[in-house]
Amino acid sequence: MKNVCKEILSTVLYLAVVFVLTFLFITFVAQRTRVVGHSMEPTLQDADSLIIEKVSYRFSAPKRFDIIVFPYEHGNQDKEFFVKRIIGLPGETVRIDEEGNIFVNGEKLEENYGNEVIEDPGVAINDVVLGDDEYFVMGDNRNRSMDSRFENVGNISKDKFLGRVVFRIFPFNKLGGVK
Repeated sequence: MKNVCKEILSTVLYLAVVFVLTFLFITFVAQRTRVVGHSMEPTLQDADSLIIEKVSYRFSAPKRFDIIVFPYEHGNQDKEFFVKRIIGLPGETVRIDEEGNIFVNGEKLEENYGNEVIEDPGVAINDVVLGDDEYFVMGDNRNRSMDSRFENVGNISKDKFLGRVVFRIFPFNKLGGVK
């Protein structure tokens, strides 16, 4: 009887340690998220499963073109998360002209992530000046993305970032790192 109790206690203790370590890992290191929608096409597709890491931004600043995940503040009760690409960094000025060109600090942004010519520059038709901890983010599918161009999303502060997308785990034929 003593051995059975000892074995049960040992199993319960083992499961508790596994639970605590899993909780700490998901809270502070990495977690899985899922793409909902088409705003990041062609880079990411609807229903892609991703791993986001939460550590690097504690030690270094986010970089232009990083793909980040953050909560949509005006979403439903179930916490809606957005997956977007960083376009503008703190202290920069972002503007999108009538032809759909993106300018950062007056220089045309050289990038090839955009899926198409931007039809609606939103608030970025005028200069958007980013604060000391603000980032301008956009989806790669520019005309099907709700992003920093629109007031209901706006500029995103670093403390809102859940993490940086680093790996796609599903679909399996696209398994691998995300750039």
